[in-house]
Amino acid sequence: MTVGILLVGGFGTRLSPLTNKTPKPMLPIANLPVTEHQLLVAKAAGITKVVLATAYLAETFTPYFGDGSNWGMELKYALEREPLGTGGAIRNAAELILAEISADEPIVVFNGDVLSRHNLAAQIQLHQSLSAAVTLHLVSVEDARPYGCVPFDDNGRVTDFLEKMANPITNTINAGCYVFNPQVVREIELGKVVSVEREVFPEILKAGRLIQAFVDDSYWLDMGTPRALLKGSQDYVGVRDFIVGKNSNISASAKISGASAIGNQVTIGANVEISASIIRDGAVIAEGCRLENVFVESNALVPKETQAKGAYLAGGEIIDLKL
Repeated sequence: MTVGILLVGGFGTRLSPLTNKTPKPMLPIANLPVTEHQLLVAKAAGITKVVLATAYLAETFTPYFGDGSNWGMELKYALEREPLGTGGAIRNAAELILAEISADEPIVVFNGDVLSRHNLAAQIQLHQSLSAAVTLHLVSVEDARPYGCVPFDDNGRVTDFLEKMANPITNTINAGCYVFNPQVVREIELGKVVSVEREVFPEILKAGRLIQAFVDDSYWLDMGTPRALLKGSQDYVGVRDFIVGKNSNISASAKISGASAIGNQVTIGANVEISASIIRDGAVIAEGCRLENVFVESNALVPKETQAKGAYLAGGEIIDLKL
């Protein structure tokens, strides 16, 4: 069996103001929270026990996901009271599962702001077949300069972790999904601020232990900005003009396009035009509005004839998202 840890505690600073009331992992992609998409990926790979490592707005996760039974999973919640870094958050969450798992049972760690359709089952299988300390999902990008890069040898053995540089030596980057041998997690000091990328992984390499690369260039997106969030939602809606949730009322004269996502109990008035946007649950879009690449907050009232492009709409405000 394999267990999971989902890191959902970040502040989502780059996504502000979208994250003022909602933690980034609970923001909607095609009408489902990012976290739900990740849990579905975990479930498809055979993972049925997951710990959500929470911090910022931690109280928003339990009412939606509960004990996980609606998804055929067992969910636990670990609260990070002070920022502990990626390694510290993983170790804190692992306290809820380490006593229950065997010495070689893989622990899969997901970054809470990444959308990925890579073959997680194959990543786990590779990890187990090589008895690796850690197996990293890597993706190839056109420009690695914003990310830093992860070189590896002909056998897929990771050789280094490099910070952002003007001329990266490879275009493969850390995609944010790790399969750990549980012993590696146990070795992280509980309650200490630790970074897996800057401390744990380099120490493993220094000790001569195996960090294996799993390169899979399937769909992958770091949805850490409003532009990326909108793109992710459009990608998941796909070729459709739009999707709509339950109990929404859309005027026959409204025109919706651009892979927009319309949530539950939304009201859209006459002669409204919406393109490439996310409209959250309970929003009311009055007649004559023209909205393009916008994020409308839950229960927001958008006055008639409003025109907005590349903006966040909430509480009567229109905030430019600088897309």
